[in-house]
Amino acid sequence: MSFSYYGELCTEVYDLTKKIGQSFDGDIEYYRDRLKTCKGRILEAMVGSGRVIIPLLESGLVVDGVDYSPEMLASCRQRCEERDLDVRLYESNLQELNLPETYEAILIPGGSFLLIEKREESLHALKRLYEHLQPGGRLMLDLFLPDTTFEHGHFGGTSTFHFPNQDIITMESKLVEADFYHQYKVSYLKYEKWRAGALIQTELQRFALRWYGIEEFKLVLESIGFTDVVVSADFDYGKAPTNGKQKYAFEATRK
Repeated sequence: MSFSYYGELCTEVYDLTKKIGQSFDGDIEYYRDRLKTCKGRILEAMVGSGRVIIPLLESGLVVDGVDYSPEMLASCRQRCEERDLDVRLYESNLQELNLPETYEAILIPGGSFLLIEKREESLHALKRLYEHLQPGGRLMLDLFLPDTTFEHGHFGGTSTFHFPNQDIITMESKLVEADFYHQYKVSYLKYEKWRAGALIQTELQRFALRWYGIEEFKLVLESIGFTDVVVSADFDYGKAPTNGKQKYAFEATRK
């Protein structure tokens, strides 16, 4: 069995636990407010199954979406169709992004940028995002610092998810690699889908997380060419971060 990156079972769990319009710590309200003056097109990168893009579309903004998971995009497309929302969705990873549009703003909510495992790939992704912004366009994304209490081989326990059709999906997490110095950790997630007591589907996911210090990431953005970098704590624009348990929203401008 090969490892899946946001495959079918992962997408089902994602849809169940990250519902359309479900705001985490006020993130949707924050992005909607910061984007409300946009007159041109906006891009949500790593769009997932539509938790954020759909309320932005419903508020009247013109938003495209991109993701590398066809399963996530299929879910997002279906949810938009159910709401009669017109949306352009593209399948691509950010390192190879080559879209026909440039954008007034690009956002990456939910800490998703941390899912780019290799540092050189994250830098290349930021360069591609920079090139897809119009002059004066803004990049907006949020980051967090994960729990850095590492124990190799540690089982994170099993979570159980119940679906309306009576199916059950269990998810077991195991930490397999961690490096505090190089700022990343990798877990293996095992999904099992059960129906009427019988196991009907299994999926493995390699889940990597790379994190950044606040000043470090500001320097990274500036090295790409971004200017006017503002860091806001807990989705309160302009509020200075004070501790490691906060969410950090970055906003930076293309020259």
